[in-house]
Amino acid sequence: MPAAPATMLTVVAFLVALAALIVVHELGHYLVARWCGVKVLRFSVGFGRPIFSRVLGADRTEWVVGMIPLGGYVKMVDEREDDVAPEDLPRAFNRQSVWRRIAIVAAGPIANFLLAIVLYWGLFVHGVPGMKPVVAAPAIGTLAARGGFADGDVVRSIGGETVRQWQDVRLALLTRAVDRAVVSVEVTDAAGRAAVRQLDFSEIKPRQIDEHLPAVVGLALRPPALDAIIGRVVPGGVADRSGLLKGDRILSVDGQPVQDWSALVRVIRASAGRELRFEVDRGGRAIPTVRLTPEAAAEAGETRGRIGIGPRVDPARASESMVDLRYGPVEAVAEAVRRTWETSVLSLQMLGRMLVGDVSIRNLSGPLTIADYAGQSAQVGWIAYLTFLALISISLGVLNLLPIPMLDGGHLMYYAIEVVRRRPVSDRAMLVGQQVGMGVLFVLMAFATFNDIHRYIHRYLGG
Repeated sequence: MPAAPATMLTVVAFLVALAALIVVHELGHYLVARWCGVKVLRFSVGFGRPIFSRVLGADRTEWVVGMIPLGGYVKMVDEREDDVAPEDLPRAFNRQSVWRRIAIVAAGPIANFLLAIVLYWGLFVHGVPGMKPVVAAPAIGTLAARGGFADGDVVRSIGGETVRQWQDVRLALLTRAVDRAVVSVEVTDAAGRAAVRQLDFSEIKPRQIDEHLPAVVGLALRPPALDAIIGRVVPGGVADRSGLLKGDRILSVDGQPVQDWSALVRVIRASAGRELRFEVDRGGRAIPTVRLTPEAAAEAGETRGRIGIGPRVDPARASESMVDLRYGPVEAVAEAVRRTWETSVLSLQMLGRMLVGDVSIRNLSGPLTIADYAGQSAQVGWIAYLTFLALISISLGVLNLLPIPMLDGGHLMYYAIEVVRRRPVSDRAMLVGQQVGMGVLFVLMAFATFNDIHRYIHRYLGG
């Protein structure tokens, strides 16, 4: 996809995701506040100067879209913030029972979890296509090789958790890796026999527990067997400039026969900056040797070569490597709740491990990375985009429940103290807490932004 349309898609996908998540979160606060009889003065999506504003309803609630789209808020009648008309005093937030205040504050994160459940439910009922969890031969010396994994192993379960798609493998590995223990993996080998492999995560370093974990331990998806025939040439790429065309069959590289597409990819990736000689068959006739030099690109923490080509995919052959994850409407509810719960627990585990140093702080992501993932998933298709939206909604729900002043979790912490002490936390304590919370959030945002910039430089500039 050309750069300009891809960038525009990224921006649009990010803004749509932000709007959906913010509206759902704030709508949770709003609806429960109304249900509890609290008067709502303003419902705002975004901060700063309004670019859209309407006053609606019997309570004359102002509905606003702000210029800065990074958040939102629901402003309720509250004596601690403004003067309140006598007739509105019974409907002031601060005059509600502690349990009603807890319900109103908790409703935002809960709405995000419910959104994730609804999205997963719809995806599971529709069917989510994915790659079968078939493992390629692990590199010598990796954890997977030492654990007995072999080419063609089909992963069935990891640590007792059933695996159906390759994406399940990635999630299960992350979940088990944070415990840094030996995990049993049940597989069916290439001969169809049941077997058990082992992965010793005690050897994994904290900075390695991230999205690239499968590659770190030596587990890679075995791609479907494809002929070494070019199905796509990236305009302006190395292959395009060298004269390769769609439909060309690569016979050999530097005199070594190329058996399939995977073999071709391995050679190209290992040859960044080194000239290669391609022998090519074009429409049944040999053409003069094509000389090209793969450009260097950062991928999974390594520098690899690329020339800008894609394979010609035989739909019938590719379908043999795919599996459709699908459930009935009732069964999909349980599966959606399970997926949301497991992802939430994993998010909390990762955050907890970051605090004690067992997981690298580099796993924190900010708006730039989220925008990048939004654009990538939107380019893949609506299923990938909705899956991304569900994951981000869960992350937002978990983040807001953290006991940090300024967040919903911080307010819930105050109310929990109030329940125990039978009197509200003092205004002085809340003010100090807000200052501390603001400092914590600033530090987290600084780390996340630094990580975003580091990923951008590493990915796009080869730094």
